[in-house]
Amino acid sequence: MKTIITFGTFDVFHVGHVNILERARNLGNKLIVGVSSDKLNYSKKNRYPIYSQDDRIRIVSSLRFVDEVFLEESLDLKDLYIREYNADTLVMGNDWVGRFDWVKEKTGCEVIYLERTPAISTTEVIEIVRKI
Repeated sequence: MKTIITFGTFDVFHVGHVNILERARNLGNKLIVGVSSDKLNYSKKNRYPIYSQDDRIRIVSSLRFVDEVFLEESLDLKDLYIREYNADTLVMGNDWVGRFDWVKEKTGCEVIYLERTPAISTTEVIEIVRKI
Protein backbone atom coordinates (compact mmCIF):
# COMPACT_ATOMS: atom_id res chain seq x y z
CA MET A 1 0.00 0.00 0.00
CA LYS A 2 1.31 3.44 -0.94
CA THR A 3 0.12 6.39 1.17
CA ILE A 4 0.12 9.88 -0.30
CA ILE A 5 -0.03 13.01 1.85
CA THR A 6 -0.72 16.55 0.71
CA PHE A 7 -1.53 19.88 2.30
CA GLY A 8 -3.43 23.02 1.44
CA THR A 9 -5.90 25.65 2.51
CA PHE A 10 -8.65 24.54 0.09
CA ASP A 11 -10.59 27.77 0.55
CA VAL A 12 -13.34 28.66 -1.95
CA PHE A 13 -13.10 25.11 -3.27
CA HIS A 14 -12.77 24.91 -7.07
CA VAL A 15 -11.89 22.51 -9.89
CA GLY A 16 -8.16 23.14 -9.43
CA HIS A 17 -8.44 21.65 -5.93
CA VAL A 18 -10.31 18.64 -7.30
CA ASN A 19 -7.69 18.14 -10.00
CA ILE A 20 -4.65 18.19 -7.72
CA LEU A 21 -6.27 16.00 -5.06
CA GLU A 22 -7.46 13.47 -7.62
CA ARG A 23 -4.04 13.37 -9.30
CA ALA A 24 -2.37 12.96 -5.90
CA ARG A 25 -4.69 10.04 -5.04
CA ASN A 26 -3.87 8.35 -8.34
CA LEU A 27 -0.22 8.14 -7.23
CA GLY A 28 -1.07 5.71 -4.42
CA ASN A 29 -3.70 3.66 -2.59
CA LYS A 30 -4.53 6.13 0.17
CA LEU A 31 -4.73 9.92 0.27
CA ILE A 32 -4.28 11.86 3.51
CA VAL A 33 -4.94 15.62 3.36
CA GLY A 34 -3.75 18.24 5.82
CA VAL A 35 -6.04 21.27 5.72
CA SER A 36 -4.27 24.44 6.88
CA SER A 37 -5.69 25.94 10.05
CA ASP A 38 -7.14 29.45 9.94
CA LYS A 39 -4.15 30.65 11.98
CA LEU A 40 -1.64 29.02 9.63
CA ASN A 41 -3.39 30.49 6.61
CA TYR A 42 -3.21 33.95 8.16
CA SER A 43 0.53 33.53 8.73
CA LYS A 44 1.03 32.46 5.07
CA LYS A 45 -1.27 34.93 3.31
CA ASN A 46 -1.90 37.70 5.83
CA ARG A 47 -5.64 37.03 5.65
CA TYR A 48 -8.06 34.51 7.06
CA PRO A 49 -9.81 32.07 4.72
CA ILE A 50 -13.33 32.81 3.53
CA TYR A 51 -14.51 29.43 4.87
CA SER A 52 -13.68 28.27 8.40
CA GLN A 53 -11.22 25.45 8.94
CA ASP A 54 -14.09 23.18 10.06
CA ASP A 55 -16.02 23.87 6.85
CA ARG A 56 -12.92 23.33 4.70
CA ILE A 57 -12.22 20.03 6.46
CA ARG A 58 -15.80 18.94 5.86
CA ILE A 59 -15.61 19.86 2.17
CA VAL A 60 -12.33 17.99 1.58
CA SER A 61 -13.52 15.00 3.65
CA SER A 62 -16.56 14.63 1.41
CA LEU A 63 -14.47 13.78 -1.66
CA ARG A 64 -14.59 10.08 -2.56
CA PHE A 65 -10.85 9.94 -3.35
CA VAL A 66 -9.77 11.44 0.00
CA ASP A 67 -9.29 8.83 2.72
CA GLU A 68 -8.46 10.97 5.74
CA VAL A 69 -8.24 14.67 6.64
CA PHE A 70 -6.53 16.42 9.54
CA LEU A 71 -5.81 20.00 10.60
CA GLU A 72 -2.33 21.28 9.66
CA GLU A 73 -1.05 23.70 12.31
CA SER A 74 2.42 24.52 10.92
CA LEU A 75 4.38 24.34 7.66
CA ASP A 76 7.43 23.33 9.70
CA LEU A 77 5.81 20.14 11.01
CA LYS A 78 5.55 18.38 7.64
CA ASP A 79 8.02 15.69 8.74
CA LEU A 80 6.00 14.96 11.88
CA TYR A 81 2.75 14.69 9.91
CA ILE A 82 4.46 12.42 7.36
CA ARG A 83 5.67 10.08 10.12
CA GLU A 84 2.35 10.17 11.98
CA TYR A 85 0.42 9.10 8.88
CA ASN A 86 3.14 6.77 7.52
CA ALA A 87 3.17 8.60 4.20
CA ASP A 88 5.33 7.34 1.35
CA THR A 89 4.94 10.37 -0.89
CA LEU A 90 4.39 14.08 -0.23
CA VAL A 91 2.55 15.84 -3.06
CA MET A 92 2.49 19.63 -3.34
CA GLY A 93 1.54 22.10 -6.06
CA ASN A 94 4.38 23.33 -8.27
CA ASP A 95 4.15 26.80 -6.73
CA TRP A 96 6.07 25.18 -3.83
CA VAL A 97 8.86 23.64 -5.96
CA GLY A 98 11.99 23.06 -3.88
CA ARG A 99 10.43 24.29 -0.64
CA PHE A 100 9.93 20.80 0.79
CA ASP A 101 12.85 18.91 -0.75
CA TRP A 102 14.30 18.57 2.78
CA VAL A 103 11.47 16.17 3.62
CA LYS A 104 13.02 13.31 1.63
CA GLU A 105 16.31 13.50 3.51
CA LYS A 106 14.63 13.78 6.89
CA THR A 107 11.88 11.15 6.44
CA GLY A 108 12.68 9.12 3.32
CA CYS A 109 9.34 10.26 1.91
CA GLU A 110 9.36 10.96 -1.83
CA VAL A 111 8.39 14.54 -2.79
CA ILE A 112 6.43 15.25 -5.96
CA TYR A 113 5.35 18.70 -7.16
CA LEU A 114 2.31 18.62 -9.46
CA GLU A 115 1.40 21.34 -11.92
CA ARG A 116 -1.52 23.45 -10.87
CA THR A 117 -4.61 23.82 -13.04
CA PRO A 118 -3.95 26.76 -15.38
CA ALA A 119 -6.02 29.94 -15.11
CA ILE A 120 -7.58 29.27 -11.71
CA SER A 121 -6.55 30.09 -8.17
CA THR A 122 -8.42 30.80 -4.98
CA THR A 123 -6.81 34.25 -4.72
CA GLU A 124 -8.02 35.14 -8.23
CA VAL A 125 -11.55 33.87 -7.49
CA ILE A 126 -11.70 35.94 -4.28
CA GLU A 127 -10.47 39.07 -6.12
CA ILE A 128 -13.08 38.63 -8.87
CA VAL A 129 -15.87 38.19 -6.33
CA ARG A 130 -14.72 41.25 -4.36
CA LYS A 131 -14.87 43.37 -7.52
CA ILE A 132 -18.45 42.31 -8.19
